[in-house]
Amino acid sequence: MNAKKMIAAALAAGLLAALPAAPAGALGLPNITASTTMEEIRANESLIASGFNTYDRNIFIPEQPWMYDSWTLEEYLGGTAPDAAQGLNLVIDNYNHGVQVTYKIYTPEEIAADPRKDEVELYYFPAKTENTKYALVVPGNMYEKSAKMREGCSVSYQMHEMGYASFVLRYSVGRDNSDNAAYNDLVRAVQFITEHAEMFGVQPEDYALVGFSAGGQMCGVFGTSRMGYKNYGLPKPGALLLGYPVINYMYGKPVYFYLYDGAEPGDSLAPGDYYYNIEIDAEVDGDFPPVYHWFGLNDATLMLMDIFCQGPALDKALEANGVPHKMVVFQNARHRSSVGTGTDAAGWLYDAVDFWEEVTAQQ
Repeated sequence: MNAKKMIAAALAAGLLAALPAAPAGALGLPNITASTTMEEIRANESLIASGFNTYDRNIFIPEQPWMYDSWTLEEYLGGTAPDAAQGLNLVIDNYNHGVQVTYKIYTPEEIAADPRKDEVELYYFPAKTENTKYALVVPGNMYEKSAKMREGCSVSYQMHEMGYASFVLRYSVGRDNSDNAAYNDLVRAVQFITEHAEMFGVQPEDYALVGFSAGGQMCGVFGTSRMGYKNYGLPKPGALLLGYPVINYMYGKPVYFYLYDGAEPGDSLAPGDYYYNIEIDAEVDGDFPPVYHWFGLNDATLMLMDIFCQGPALDKALEANGVPHKMVVFQNARHRSSVGTGTDAAGWLYDAVDFWEEVTAQQ
């Protein structure tokens, strides 16, 4: 589908999705803490009605509704649980005040043709005031699950406290992620927000993409001339704010290629065929968006993919091409640290937002 058709489809989807979501029946209280059990969280009437998906465990076996009921949010998510709890309370509070939280970004016709698209959603966290910049949060994933609470809710709560609007993308994962589905979801999400910026009360320009791990790699692809924003006639991101991003999938490429895209022995990968084959550092040019990125030296996931081919390689390419950038390396910040609570990376998002504001003010 070309860019004009995709934008037209997004507009049609927006007209259908923009119906008001007035609360009906019993309302849940925004009283979630790190000690609240998953059973209690998933029983919250407002959270259920909002449509926000709370299945966030990074496991290969699909999570079932009865799993982890007795676990607290802290046991479920780890150190970022207090931030995620605040984000979930924000979802509840928004819904209780009549805000539509969940938006489908594909049309009913597209979903009918490909039912997998029904699970692709945007979760909206409005700012305290109108006409603000916005951030689109693209969580990481472990092939089968995306970290919508761990990273999405945590970032969105802090963005809200800083005065920004944000959106969390629930994108295609696992066997739904064939034919560049996850990356196409990201493109569609930016198109959708751009087309409906007035409805959301956000500025369509100078937005930030906040990406983690695999989500960070997709944000990087969006900045490239080969597959990025220019190919869809979309505004250039004001900045990419990336936590422990995958820059080069290295040995992970065959997992996607053979398991999800149905490759057979003898098939070969070429740059541009699939987003996960893009090595971001090799694609950086002078039109690449400004980048703030960080990782921890004890990040075992990036170590397995050669940590020097990840953040350091990206930073070298950004420097060589004159792209505004800042790389921060922490001693203790493992993969999936999210906003960094309990690690050396705590507060990184505030530093990244300062960078975002600085580079957009200079453009």
